Parts: sequence; C-alpha cells; structure tokens
Amino acid sequence: MTPPVDTGPGPANPGKLIPVEEAMARLLALAPALPVETVPLAGARDRWLAEPLRAHRDQPPFDASAMDGYALQGTPEPGETFRVIGEAGAGHAFTGVIGEGQTVRIFTGAPVPDGASRVVIQENTARDGEFITITDRDSGTNIRSRGQDFRIGSELAPRRLRPSDLALIAAMNIATVPVRRRPVVAVISTGDELVMPGEDPRPDQIIASNSFAIKAMAEAEGAEVRLLPIARDTESALKAVFELARGADVIVTSGGASVGDHDLVAPVAKSLGMEAAFWKIALRPGKPLMAGRLFGAALLGLPGNPVSSIICAELFLLPLLRHMQGDPAPAPRLQDARLGVDLPANGPRSHYMRARVDAGVITPFGSQDSALLSVLSEANALLVRPVGDPARATGETVRYIPI
Repeated sequence: MTPPVDTGPGPANPGKLIPVEEAMARLLALAPALPVETVPLAGARDRWLAEPLRAHRDQPPFDASAMDGYALQGTPEPGETFRVIGEAGAGHAFTGVIGEGQTVRIFTGAPVPDGASRVVIQENTARDGEFITITDRDSGTNIRSRGQDFRIGSELAPRRLRPSDLALIAAMNIATVPVRRRPVVAVISTGDELVMPGEDPRPDQIIASNSFAIKAMAEAEGAEVRLLPIARDTESALKAVFELARGADVIVTSGGASVGDHDLVAPVAKSLGMEAAFWKIALRPGKPLMAGRLFGAALLGLPGNPVSSIICAELFLLPLLRHMQGDPAPAPRLQDARLGVDLPANGPRSHYMRARVDAGVITPFGSQDSALLSVLSEANALLVRPVGDPARATGETVRYIPI
C-alpha cells in the first residue's frame, strides 16, 4: 500500500516524519529521465551516455608493433644475421613481404609486415649497414594483435563519460554521442534577512550563502543552473520569483519550508498548483524538507540553515540530478571506516554527522550545530547514523558518505 501523501503544514495535517529512504523514492518518482540529444564527442565530457555505443572498427585495426625494433620470421637465436629490406612506421606501412633471413626496421604502432611473426627489440640487436645481428633473446613477440583492445561491435554501456571514455569512443571511430539533456535547475533563496555577498547588510541581516553551494553542487553533477533573485517574505514576492523558475526541470528553494509565520514556500507553491509529495522527514539535520511538482518541474524545498540546506542537497538534490540523467543507482555511495571515538545511541531520526576520514578512521566533529558552515567546510564525510542506531565504540565499523 502506498503511504499517504503528506501535503504540508496545517491543523488538519500534522506532517508525520517519513524515513529518508521513502523520501528518496518519492522524490525520484517526481522526475523521469530527461530526453536524449546528440552532441559532438569533444563536448561530451561528464555527460550521461543514454544508449550503448558499439565500436565501428577493431582496435588495433591491424597487428601492430609494441616496440621499436626489427620485424622478422621465427624465433631467432643470438648470433643470427638478417638483411634489412625496408622500414615501417606509424602511418607508414611496409607493403612488401618478409622472407627467410630478412627483416624490416619497425617502430612502435606500425603495422607488422606480412611474413613477420615477431618484433625483436632494438636493444637486442646490433646493426652494421643493411644487416643486423641478434645479440640477445626476446621474452615475447612484441606484437599487439588485431582487436586485442576491442573488436567491431564491442559495446560501451551507458555511464557518465570520463575523459578516458571519450578516448575509447574516439578509438571506436564514433564522432557524436547520444546523451541525456542536462537538467536545468532554478535556485531560489528566501528571506527578508538575506543580502547578496558584497552588499552592506543591516545589523539584523545575514549574507546569502546557501544558493552558491547549491549552484556549485548541481553544476558539478552536470546541471545548468539559474540563480534567481532572493525572494522576500511576502506572498507576492515569492510568487514573482517562482514565476521566473518556469521552464526549469528542478526548482530548489532554500528557507521558508518550516511552519513559522514567515515560512511561505509551501502555501505559496500550493497556491500556484504544486502537487505535494512529502513534507518533513526523519532526518537530522534537515527535518523540514519538502518536495512536490510545480510548473512541470520537481520542486525541492530545502531548509534555511546553511548546513541543513547543503547536506539535504547532497542527500537528495544530487541523486535526483543523477537519476534524471540516467544513473541507475543515483543514491549516495556509502563507504566503510573505523570509528575514531565512542558515540551514544542515535534517536528517532537518521543523523548525518559532519566528520573527517583519515587513513580509514572517521571522527565526527564535536559540534553538529546546523548553522556552523566552518565545521562543514572542514568535513570530508557524513557519518551515517540510522534511526535507533545503538551506541558505538571506538574501532567499530560504520558507514559514511564522502563529501
């Protein structure tokens, strides 16, 4: 049975906390995979390959020399002499046939001439005019066989394309690739207390910081980001900024998602037609997280506290973007480490503790206050404490998410 949808704050809807895993499933269901577009290979770095690619040729496309040396027949012994009848270089094949007692000077990457069965490295030969003498035995043939790397029809499965993948695709003789369109993310910070960096804030104002981290995180995950103006704490101001988000695939708000008198994101989004998916999850930090669909886009309402906002973006926004681009396993990748301190039992919410991992040992910071950006800046991991996790002793294996 599908759990009831939690539509947000209100007397008739207390907003039960839902587990992190359920929130993730509901969030991913809001956004299908993005459409496919074809781009030049040179512009495909970090894009998600949408369909398998198949090689158009063998690699190498011919038997190729693995070393600089001499191509010849058989297994020569030290002291044998051969006459040099030509030369083969990369892109310059020797077109004749090597017979008994003959050799061709050959360079790395050159096609092995007909009649040759090995390449003797030049260090194991001595040359005198048009003759060479074998001075030592080789350990192998020093030939890379045709198709040793891959064959015509060999497949590259969908993935996020790294530089090495682009080299492989190029070697397959493929010039354009089908990739998922980049998700467009509109980022909205809310609150009368916010001013932009570089402005002169009043004593009761703070600098807007969340949106810059969210923008950078989304762009690193392949998104195109529109940083929208700060939405002030009035319905009209928030509606106006929401209208600017039309056309985006994902709308991310920061702040205004709780239940205070000035927390307007949920009611204003509903007035504009938001279909709610959930509101409030069993998570620390980040309890007042909300999600839904608005203007045909996935809407993710992040908390306003800087650390809560950034950690929720790590846990939910980035998997959403990976999912939209075709990642079959978009959830954060958990790793194991040994605990560096004793920890008390965890409570009724999953706790993602800022921590540092060093040489396989993870140590959470003493303060986990959700307003301390300096602590988050020093952290390189989130120590994951599941709901009801028992007390843990130093040296126990625990799970974490690298950040």
